[in-house]
Amino acid sequence: MNPATERSSSYLMPGTYKIIELVGTSPVSFAEAVKAAVSEASSTVRHMDWFEVVNERGRIVNGKVEEFQVTLRVGFKIER
Repeated sequence: MNPATERSSSYLMPGTYKIIELVGTSPVSFAEAVKAAVSEASSTVRHMDWFEVVNERGRIVNGKVEEFQVTLRVGFKIER
């Protein structure tokens, strides 16, 4: 469930959000690919609040996993 659209009494995120799509990569794991994408984006995108993994895939070279790749949707709050 998307936290930006979830409406419960215990968790509200008032405001307007924009969603961007990122692809992260890592030679180690899917989790590290997520961390790499968020870390890199954080240098230029402010107020990131949540992410959703849309797709996981990888690259194989010579019969071995060479790289993990993830596609993320990331929500960030629009500044006023």
